[in-house]
Amino acid sequence: MDVTASMYAAQAIHGIAFGMVLFLIAAGLNVIFGMMGILNLAHGAFFMLAAYFCYSVVAMTGSFWAALLIAPVLTALVGVFVERFFIRKVQIMGAMGELILTLGVAMLILGGVKFFWGTENLPISVPPVLEGMVHIGALDYPIYRIFMIVLALVVLAIMTLLLYKTRLGKIVRAAVSDREMVNALGINVPLVFMFVFGIGVWMAGIGGVVIAPILTVFPGLADQVGMYAFIVVVTGGLGSLKGAFIVSIIFGLLSSFGIQFFSQLAPVLIVGFMAFVLAIKPHGLFGVKE
Repeated sequence: MDVTASMYAAQAIHGIAFGMVLFLIAAGLNVIFGMMGILNLAHGAFFMLAAYFCYSVVAMTGSFWAALLIAPVLTALVGVFVERFFIRKVQIMGAMGELILTLGVAMLILGGVKFFWGTENLPISVPPVLEGMVHIGALDYPIYRIFMIVLALVVLAIMTLLLYKTRLGKIVRAAVSDREMVNALGINVPLVFMFVFGIGVWMAGIGGVVIAPILTVFPGLADQVGMYAFIVVVTGGLGSLKGAFIVSIIFGLLSSFGIQFFSQLAPVLIVGFMAFVLAIKPHGLFGVKE
């Protein structure tokens, strides 16, 4: 493999790794926004909060693996609290109430992280076992980015099995389609939705932990990645994990090669792709017309 081919291969894997992290965030948002219909503008803030939880857990335990287990769960608990005591109260107001509330939650989380952790960049080291490079043919590539790809695939498999192969998944999909009928069958729909909201935030939390050693932890993390998640969900189709996965990979590749060859136009490529898809399929690549 010559130098040019190695560069292209490295950029492609960089793009896939970024796309996988983007998928973790977007898939959680897809569950909340696409399936439950909750317009959650605080999703990027939950992603950022998980990165800060990761920093604190690593500082206290010295273990990235403990942070990978604990930080997403802590973030999910915050999400469950917000859904139970705030979002549920304003749903009677419709999308506008959810938009205003979740925007307020995002601002509150941003203020909280600045108060407790400050505004400086907080670095997190890659765990020793994932340091170094792996040899792929003639290409040397960071082991940690390979780990990011594998972890996202594992989470995708878990979520696919949970939503499409279990009784809970059938209940969730039925409740989304006909909430009153499922509630009439004696199933506690608000409890199911609270659990699903927590799962969506948990997925964002995993993304926040995984990206922390790459980007470092800082208050602008939510803005840097959060908007991409919304674009992925809309482009891939509301409620479609397959759509979120495919579009995340495409966006990751566009971002990677865009930065390499058109550094100032990389964001334009992503927005342009979204516009192109929605012009042809207004409901997204894999969206279903209601």
